[in-house]
Amino acid sequence: MSIQNSDGEEKAGFFIASNIESEWGEDNVDHQSLLLQRADALASENRLKEAIDVFSMALRYGSVRPEKLSTLLDCVLRNFKKNVGGELAAQPIVTARNSVGNTADVFSCPGCAWFLGEPVTVGCGHSCCKRCLQRHMFSKCKLCGEDVMNVSGALRPNVVLCSILEKWFPNEIKRCKEIAEIEDLSRRKQFEEAVSLANNVVKSDPGDVLARICRAEALAGLGQYKRALGDLEPLWLSSAKWAEGYFRKAMILQEMGQVEESLNMLLHCLALDQHFTLAKKELEKRLHQLLSPGLENVKVGLRETVQSSSAHLWSKTVAGEEQEDVQAEENGEGGPSESVGRRSLSRAHSLRARRGPTGPAGEEGLKRVSSAPQLGDQEKAALLKRKLSVCEAGPSFIHSLGNKHKKQGGTETAGAASCTSMPCRTVPLELLQASDCECSLCMRLFYEPVTTPCGHTFCKSCLERCLDHAPQCPLCKESLKTYLASRKYNITAALEEVIKQYLCKEHMERKRSQTEETKELSDLMKNVPIFVCTMAYPTVPCPLHVFEPRYRLMIRRCMETGTRQFGMCIHDPRKGFADYGCMLLIRSVHFLPDGRSVVDTVGGKRFCVLERGMKDGYCIANLQHLEDVRVSDGEELSKLQELHDQVYGQARAWFHSLKNRFRGQILQHFGPMPEKEADIQATPDGPACCWWLLAVLPVDPRYQLSVLSSTSLRERLLKIQHILTICRASPTDS
Repeated sequence: MSIQNSDGEEKAGFFIASNIESEWGEDNVDHQSLLLQRADALASENRLKEAIDVFSMALRYGSVRPEKLSTLLDCVLRNFKKNVGGELAAQPIVTARNSVGNTADVFSCPGCAWFLGEPVTVGCGHSCCKRCLQRHMFSKCKLCGEDVMNVSGALRPNVVLCSILEKWFPNEIKRCKEIAEIEDLSRRKQFEEAVSLANNVVKSDPGDVLARICRAEALAGLGQYKRALGDLEPLWLSSAKWAEGYFRKAMILQEMGQVEESLNMLLHCLALDQHFTLAKKELEKRLHQLLSPGLENVKVGLRETVQSSSAHLWSKTVAGEEQEDVQAEENGEGGPSESVGRRSLSRAHSLRARRGPTGPAGEEGLKRVSSAPQLGDQEKAALLKRKLSVCEAGPSFIHSLGNKHKKQGGTETAGAASCTSMPCRTVPLELLQASDCECSLCMRLFYEPVTTPCGHTFCKSCLERCLDHAPQCPLCKESLKTYLASRKYNITAALEEVIKQYLCKEHMERKRSQTEETKELSDLMKNVPIFVCTMAYPTVPCPLHVFEPRYRLMIRRCMETGTRQFGMCIHDPRKGFADYGCMLLIRSVHFLPDGRSVVDTVGGKRFCVLERGMKDGYCIANLQHLEDVRVSDGEELSKLQELHDQVYGQARAWFHSLKNRFRGQILQHFGPMPEKEADIQATPDGPACCWWLLAVLPVDPRYQLSVLSSTSLRERLLKIQHILTICRASPTDS
């Protein structure tokens, strides 16, 4: 791959962008927005050379947030990946888990692959360590690819998982707390204390990778960059696809002034993990600095370009000095302070050798900077293209470093290799207790555990029932309105795997009881849920607005069991609900943010109530379905058909006599009148037009109920004909 343009190509791209600008004239057009749109389009088409030119022009019109360069960054990464032959395809560190997989996977963070210290369960149901989320290591879950939620707000660890891990792995938890303390000291810029604590941790466990990373950051804060690289280098080399290793090294190299190598590391990091948020933001900032107008940026860019020729020599010098320091420490030459002073002097001497005004390269660079104060956007764009040409040396440079350290055969590299392999953690059998995984609402083993943003875990069905009554956490009473609105009650995967692996018998028993309960709810003849509301008829749509908690539960159970059916009856002051009703089939459910729902249903079979009861606040009943008595006599069937045709004609005449607004309301709510059926006894409930008419005609519900309960088609037709006669005699707008 060649990201760098020839001079002719650079001029051509700049000429195109200039022509676009000249066409706008001097009116009030937002030139910067148009240029940014053009640049985004060029970058999307993978025309990197022209995109750089146009982006550089856009920045002349004013400041632009670095995030606006995300399309350009994507284009750079595509070219970089193409250059390295796709060997750094972005893959998650932990690609998959299964119920019988490696024990270490269950207790490992999918983001960093280390121990799941302070697990935070995100919106997709997967749990990551708090450290990864605090540092914004990634924007998408490494297991499912969904956007990571709750990262911007307070990170609440999963209470149940934390309790289990602290009980089963106290040493690991203790080490995680020490790591958190080291990082906290570094954040407060107490680097010496952080290094001292990290030294103690590494001394007790030389294979602790996170301790070495934290120590490297603290050392970098003290300006001891070679020692920091000494901690990172063997870890980075032993795990060729460790994205965080590339990022950490890139930041240290940037502080050391090795800008080109730092940029190369960042590109490798994003090539491995395109959702590594920190690296992406850092690269956007770097591109923004290179493209922004101003002499200082040009000076820095020119100096980096001048120094790029000695980049490999500099890396060798650093490695050689680092080897000397390590040997000096092992031989006991000088105390810690003396060693630090020697490193600082060595680093200062190295920087002077590279940057000092007395060096040939330094003099030439300064002369070029001082003689180029009028550099325009074309030259800056060309400079950036040359700057991005470090991508061409990516794989060979990385592999050369790896081969060099392999040849050295140092013990630290071997130690890092061993510490990057995942340990096989064993759960003490004597500590396994089912009570550690019990729902605080139903007091039974978790079944489909879900975790709220506040960190509390419940069975999915238990939590939904609580949210039916109030949008608050049942334990801490924190508002869950946003969580309720999203309705993403995803199963907490880590806890589910723990239960399946270590509490297998209890899980099977819990699953069996749940299956029996579901089977009992799916019977459409016994204990059928009854919605006491309005009249419903076979084949006729019946939209419902569900807001009461008891009916929210009822509708949810109908969906979960797969029946998608419930009974509809009108209210009866003595019995609670009428003796006759109609089954409704749920076609779709639209949930509103506050938990209410709009349920689209259509009428099914008619039924007669045999027994009544209550379940969890809503009515239930044992039912018997109703069917019309079939007419088999030829003459009687002929008279029945004649009566049907007569009633159908009367119905059409009445419907067309209505005013337009009434017809429109009927059509919107109930749909058009059904077509005349060839066989009026084809279904147990008779022709659909009868039920449609019964639903739209202005009739008392008690009279409608008598028609619904009738099993004689002739009687039904006669009653409808009587109603139509009365309606035709009244005004058309009645």
